[in-house]
Amino acid sequence: MSLADALPGLEVLWAEVVRLPRVHPGMLFGSGKVEELAARIKADGVELVLVDGQVSPVQQRNLEKEWGVKLLDRTSLILEIFADRARTKEGVLQVELAALSYQRSRLVRAWTHLERQRGGFGFVGGPGETQIEADRRAIDDQVLRLKRRLERVVRSRELQRAARAKVPFPIVALVGYTNAGKSTLFNRITGAEVLAKDMLFATLDPTMRGVELPSEHGGTGRRVILSDTVGFISGLPTQLVAAFRATLEEVLSADLICHVRDISHPESAEQAADVAEILTSLGVSAATPQIEVWNKLDLMDAVGREALLVQAAQRPEVMPVSALTGEGLPALLARIAGLLDEERRDEVIELGFQDGRKRAWLHEQGVVVAEETGETGWRLQLRWTARQAERFQRF
Repeated sequence: MSLADALPGLEVLWAEVVRLPRVHPGMLFGSGKVEELAARIKADGVELVLVDGQVSPVQQRNLEKEWGVKLLDRTSLILEIFADRARTKEGVLQVELAALSYQRSRLVRAWTHLERQRGGFGFVGGPGETQIEADRRAIDDQVLRLKRRLERVVRSRELQRAARAKVPFPIVALVGYTNAGKSTLFNRITGAEVLAKDMLFATLDPTMRGVELPSEHGGTGRRVILSDTVGFISGLPTQLVAAFRATLEEVLSADLICHVRDISHPESAEQAADVAEILTSLGVSAATPQIEVWNKLDLMDAVGREALLVQAAQRPEVMPVSALTGEGLPALLARIAGLLDEERRDEVIELGFQDGRKRAWLHEQGVVVAEETGETGWRLQLRWTARQAERFQRF
């Protein structure tokens, strides 16, 4: 429902959970259910059917023919939303690339309705083989052009990153599940006017702003760059992850990651696990410090709110806030400032196999960036603070 609400112009008439003992290859649903839904679709004047899952090209064609309506599966719907939201040149190119990659993956069966074009002995070739190959070539050519254009944009972004690296401003990245409140938090901290709506994927293009953090003794402290990023979602199609990798890689250069969670959502823990999985797949190291920002306290009832505050008090990496009302933001900014004040340095050390406890401690601290195993032990690349190095020496 949330995905459907995120696409402008759609009015959801009804939704239904259909339990499938087994998936029917040709129609997805059984014949009885197809007929039942057909009657309801016709009676209500439905023009578009959404399926929250993957639908094969054959299933899509057969269902559209049976029901007389257009059908979109989960991936197609997300692509439609992304196409509607993309604003920057890079965002538009990434959406086009993702759409073409998805379209190409569905060509093999999309042409089974064509007359078989035989070649040689009849078992050479297949349904619509010539048309499939022509379409593949056309798509591949377009993909190649898009990738070249994207490479130029990515090179430009890398140059911008290199320029920022020369400026002593740490980067703080806001990440999280879509609709967790990242843009509202971003606007509240920076005073910017990034689109912030109660809908999925309101932010698609990354936005960065400079922010003055409060100092320990009052007034303004050090300056940081705050980055707002595209929201994650469970089951994000691989085509989209690949296409948006260049944008998401902004997170890799961050000095601090703020994982924003909608703590009022009933599936907040599951959403947090999805975000953690995507961050790992992007290559975000455990050495990069992270803060869990429990957002939307204003939506909690008194009992639930009190329980959350007790939990947060026992976990120093958790900061409960309401981006809408501003509650908890001074404490969050102070925490960010405190973490960034601990300057980190890169260092390489070698440990023998007899130093297994020391190696385990370094991994527990999250300071290991890379590790190689040699004949006599480990070679570890570390990124740590002076305080952590001192504790290791004592260890």
